[in-house]
Amino acid sequence: MAASAAPLRAALARSPAAASARAPTAFLPLPPRARRLNPAVLASGRGRRIRAEATARTRQEKEQQEAEVSAVEDSFAVREAAAAPPPEEEGGFDEELTLAGEDGDWVVRFEQSFNVFLTDTVIFILDILYRDRDYARFFVLETIARVPYFAFISVLHLYETFGWSRRADNIKVHFAESMNEFHHLLIMEALGGNSVWLDRFLARFSAFFYYFVTVGMYMLSPRMAYHFSECVERHAYSTYDKFLKLNGEELKKLPAPEVAVNYYMNEDLYMFDEFQTSRAPNSRRPKVDNLYDVFVNVRDDEAEHCKTMKACQTHETLRSPHAVQSSIEADAE
Repeated sequence: MAASAAPLRAALARSPAAASARAPTAFLPLPPRARRLNPAVLASGRGRRIRAEATARTRQEKEQQEAEVSAVEDSFAVREAAAAPPPEEEGGFDEELTLAGEDGDWVVRFEQSFNVFLTDTVIFILDILYRDRDYARFFVLETIARVPYFAFISVLHLYETFGWSRRADNIKVHFAESMNEFHHLLIMEALGGNSVWLDRFLARFSAFFYYFVTVGMYMLSPRMAYHFSECVERHAYSTYDKFLKLNGEELKKLPAPEVAVNYYMNEDLYMFDEFQTSRAPNSRRPKVDNLYDVFVNVRDDEAEHCKTMKACQTHETLRSPHAVQSSIEADAE
């Protein structure tokens, strides 16, 4: 019996077709459709047509998947902005305001022209009062600069209370902006910018008045309020940039205030990333070696505020950088 089985095994080994015909179906990895097509059909014109259709379907599915991925990436502007170098690497921040063109809405042109006129008037007054007192001027600027974000949050909370709208990301980003300006204010106080009583009174009285003006402006036209805040932030950037160019060498010899070191070198910079909606989280980590670095960081913060305020004018709903990042990861999965 054993002798008769040996020639049979040898014959099966020499005949692959016979071996495959006798093999259990569990060892056949072919799909059901492939098992129903014999080699003669595959070699015929019908088989070539089937292979062409399968190739076309595969190519179509791949193109559709690539289009969906591209749409996801394009839907989040922060992905492109994260790849752009920061202002100090680009050779400066564009300090010129871009007003609506001749083809733009006349309402927008009126709002922007009014904001520019109001900003220039305030700048003219500050130039007279603080011509040679830089730190006092910075203290006044930072006291005023954080007011709009508190005003925006107040109006948004009011709208939520009445059920008119709910924009959690806007509130979150504006709160982060307010915290950033608050730390700028602490830095200027540490440098002695609030040492004179008259400066403190003028800054706080102006902030009190500015709050109600911003609330009214924001309820009337959020676009106008955001543009006015952009004008203020652009002036702040220009002021710090000019100060750095005039006093750079001297500032490099002075130590950084402790409050600046604690803020910029903190391990938890979640709120620091939150107000920078034009870049991905963790893409900007400042250094603080001396007072020059502190003012560079403050100047670049103002540039990020300008970008966020500009985005608020063009996007109906502002997206938190962390929310965008999580959405990108979810879509990628």
